Amino acid sequence: MKIITRGILFIIFASFSFSIMNIMAKYLSEMHPMQIVFHRAFGTFIFIFPYMLYKHVPILGTHRKILVFRALIGLASLATFFMVIQRIPLGSAISIRYSSPIFGAFMAFLFLKEKINFWQWVSFAIAFAGVFVLKGFDIRIDFLSLILIIISSILVGGVFVILRYLGDKEHHLTIINYFMTFSVIGSLIFMQHFRWPISYEWICVIGIGVFGMIGQIFMTRAFQLEEASVLAPFKYMELIFALIVAYFLFGESYTIFAFLGIILILFGMLMNVFVKDKKTS
Repeated sequence: MKIITRGILFIIFASFSFSIMNIMAKYLSEMHPMQIVFHRAFGTFIFIFPYMLYKHVPILGTHRKILVFRALIGLASLATFFMVIQRIPLGSAISIRYSSPIFGAFMAFLFLKEKINFWQWVSFAIAFAGVFVLKGFDIRIDFLSLILIIISSILVGGVFVILRYLGDKEHHLTIINYFMTFSVIGSLIFMQHFRWPISYEWICVIGIGVFGMIGQIFMTRAFQLEEASVLAPFKYMELIFALIVAYFLFGESYTIFAFLGIILILFGMLMNVFVKDKKTS
């Protein structure tokens, strides 16, 4: 059995932080999704940028085109995700979005030459079948939402691969700062749709920035330390947490067959961990 590495521990902690962020974003469903993107990005930027100046962390980095590309696809993925969680149950959105390891592993295979064995492909097929089962039996998932969340998932897979490629070539805060900067700029294009937060929304607005920052730091460090195909499935801990909390806070429940789709996705991704482990042990 593979020893739990720092990368795996980091991704687990990142998943927990993102879980809290997603729940708060769901609470802000009456806001424009790009305003939520703004709060997510700006809340992280105001903490990270001054710290980078204080610690003399490179602001521009050296692989600037790749950093910009990572920032843009990250922005697109985040925006489409926040759009979808306003349309369908949180658990369903997270379940489908975290088919991203399938796309991430495939892109890592093509561009980073990371090997994928037969049983990993089987595990990915099981997880992807779960997406179709979930869509088929959860009538709350409309076709547009499905397309948007799959696009978000593909883009997340691309982020995984870029982070793995950058490795130690760039400081992890430099990578995050690019993402936050472009997200703030991109979201401000929709400023005419913004409104002032009220009441409890302030807690969510601040929380999205803080927990998003924590999750971003640990996720970026994790994918700099470990292979994408090994780390990505651990983000499914976020799914379990979201399902439990969404049931109690939002009254989200699932039919047996829809829940079977979620189980297939989770099983397929966890299976990937063990078959990858067996290959490399």
